[in-house]
Amino acid sequence: MAAPTLQQSSFLLANLKADATTKPLHQRCQDLVKIIDDYPAKELHSIFPWLVESVFGSLDGIIAGWNLRLLHSRSNEYNIVMDFLNPRYGPMMKLVYKLQAEEYKYEIPVNYLPGPVKACIQEGVLPDCPLFHNKLQFPLSGLLTLNLALNPFEFFMFNFAYCLITPKVSLSKSGLFYSTDSAYFVLVDTYLKYFLPSEGSVPPSPFSDSRGSVTAPSPRSSSVSFAGYGVHSPSLLKHHIFHQPSVNADPAAQEIWRSETLLQMFVEVWLHHYSLEMYQKLQSPQVKLALLQYRLSMSSMPCQPHAPPGSGTLHTYQEPFTPTEEHVLVVRLLVKHLHAFSNSLKPEQLPLEEFKRVVVQRFVQQKLYLFLQHCFSHWPLDASFRAVLETWLSYIQPWRYTGEKTNPQPDQNRTVPDKWESFVQENLLMYTKLFQVFLNRAVRTDLVNAKNALMVFRVAKVFAQPNLSEMIQKGEQLFLEPEHVLHHRQPRGYLTPSQGGSYLSSRQKVVTDMVFRVKSHVYALEGQDCQYKQMFGTELRGAVMKLIQIIAQARQTAKRISDHSNEVAANSSFLSWFGLGSSDLNNTFSGAEPEDSGECLKKTHEFLDRALENLCQIFKVLTLHFFVLRQVSIQINELFDIQYQGDPELQPIRSYENALLVRLLYRLSSLLNDRFGAHMNALCSRPDFLGRLGRHYLTDPDSTTRLKHSPISRRTLDGNRQPRLSLRPLASYRTILLLLLFYMFGALLSFGPVSSTLLILTGGFLYGLLMTLFGDKLKTH
Repeated sequence: MAAPTLQQSSFLLANLKADATTKPLHQRCQDLVKIIDDYPAKELHSIFPWLVESVFGSLDGIIAGWNLRLLHSRSNEYNIVMDFLNPRYGPMMKLVYKLQAEEYKYEIPVNYLPGPVKACIQEGVLPDCPLFHNKLQFPLSGLLTLNLALNPFEFFMFNFAYCLITPKVSLSKSGLFYSTDSAYFVLVDTYLKYFLPSEGSVPPSPFSDSRGSVTAPSPRSSSVSFAGYGVHSPSLLKHHIFHQPSVNADPAAQEIWRSETLLQMFVEVWLHHYSLEMYQKLQSPQVKLALLQYRLSMSSMPCQPHAPPGSGTLHTYQEPFTPTEEHVLVVRLLVKHLHAFSNSLKPEQLPLEEFKRVVVQRFVQQKLYLFLQHCFSHWPLDASFRAVLETWLSYIQPWRYTGEKTNPQPDQNRTVPDKWESFVQENLLMYTKLFQVFLNRAVRTDLVNAKNALMVFRVAKVFAQPNLSEMIQKGEQLFLEPEHVLHHRQPRGYLTPSQGGSYLSSRQKVVTDMVFRVKSHVYALEGQDCQYKQMFGTELRGAVMKLIQIIAQARQTAKRISDHSNEVAANSSFLSWFGLGSSDLNNTFSGAEPEDSGECLKKTHEFLDRALENLCQIFKVLTLHFFVLRQVSIQINELFDIQYQGDPELQPIRSYENALLVRLLYRLSSLLNDRFGAHMNALCSRPDFLGRLGRHYLTDPDSTTRLKHSPISRRTLDGNRQPRLSLRPLASYRTILLLLLFYMFGALLSFGPVSSTLLILTGGFLYGLLMTLFGDKLKTH
């Protein structure tokens, strides 16, 4: 019977492949629904890998599949896809459970695993995740490829998770962009809510029996529940208890394995990536010793597996990890859901509730820390970093996802409840180390850009929450405690559930030795020889002071560009009265980005102002330092008499001047000088009274002094000493009315040769009169 069944399966697969190129999606889905219902598992077994690839695409990215990452709710095919892949009633999940009951296995090449996992396997050590244990398929002699044998549910979830990080060829050529309303993003959210429910339990599978569970070589006993998740180790590489449920396990525990498998697949595929430098850093002496012991044990085996070339060296790990913004947004969705899931803990002693107690600390903490640290260090210095930033801020604020309805208050007035102190301390590096790395990014970022200013404000706002800085300082003090109290305890880097526990559990005994717990956390993530830098230490305070100076400079730049933008808008209409355009003015700040103008720059100034306030609140002594710095700056300006030595008409705009009038009058005086320059030169060359009067009012003081000590015949009026009319001193709010009167008086005169001379003299006379009467007041305005 095997041959006819195999032949029928091949015929069925051939027909499905032919239909994939001719039939529309909705018709293909209808056919698949009927096939899944009518055909037995033996015939469906052969089409399952092809069907998974046709939906999610191939692992190498050549086959795009259904393009779930680009499929949006506006598409006609959206609802068809969502119904087909629904975890509760979808035909695809029904097929998975149907095959799961028969214990079929499907292979995944090890080459498609994340770099660190692949490196571990090629080094001859099992990864720390039990998901990959007892699944290695050693190749035949001469083959260089290792495979993992996964059950149908694992195979489906691996391909679904891998779909996010596969560099699809069609995506790069389409020019389209992803968003959080794509079919893929919504499906991730749906699967998380279904298999990791905050309310109720995971619904049983329709094919739940002894064959539906994952067979384990050594059953997990209830006394060591979740002990295998002790990720508090100074390395990636550590043997774990294989912890999938046995055949005789509790029925409720039989269903938990799906929740565990889904989470492990998401974490391993999405987060288990980092650079070669980080991988080398994690190779501690303890790990190398374990590796040596493992190799010795393998060498004593009568039949050894063939090792691929280059195994046993760090050069086998060459993964170029460059996550996309879409990748990070999905990770943030996972983080938010896991906080909500763990915060829904109930006192019942059920497997799902036990899972909630350890899900964040045991499954996510280490890999998310490495993932975020890599992103902080390698992400471009642009606004797309916001996705990474919000993922980090979501993780370090689990109290935002408790589901409790509280009175809405501003974040800076919302006190962090005391019950979260243990979470802060057990995640100390998530707060302190990543804050330091963020500072290194912030000082190299263009903070005049409103989007970048917003990110600095967001971080300062989060860390300024009442109680949070005190919790962090207490955690640092615990870490810096002497280690003599730890000699008689178990080795650092490994916490059992009774010691590590959950930060929300009311059933656990109060942990008295928080010193050990904080040290274990730091050593687990940074290694035994880590050099810890205090967040509230001297070195970091200096870095914060540097950021404050950069923020202050960015505020001034943003204000100057914003004022200029407003003036340009006003000049565009006002100068048209004189037949003048504003194109030259628009080019004054040509380096500004289009978005850095108007309202965006107002937001920049607001964000940076509030960021300064929050930073001074977090680092309390900085308020005094900032005040002293400001006073020193003022004293320096008063001590040194710094004078402008360039063209008086182009000197910087003073605080007592009207910036709009300065630019407007410069344009007007330039127009008058161009039109009457020859007349002014002739006037100042005359030896009579009118000539002396013109030279007094129409030349700069240095030129006048030189003229008084030299005969008129040897004087040259060129360069900066050329006679000209300057209206720059009139650019004050107090002279607007007098200036308008001057314009009205000049308009009454004709533009003949004699009248031109009178106009020039009248203007100079009024200029001198105004400066005599109001000069001192203008400079103090």
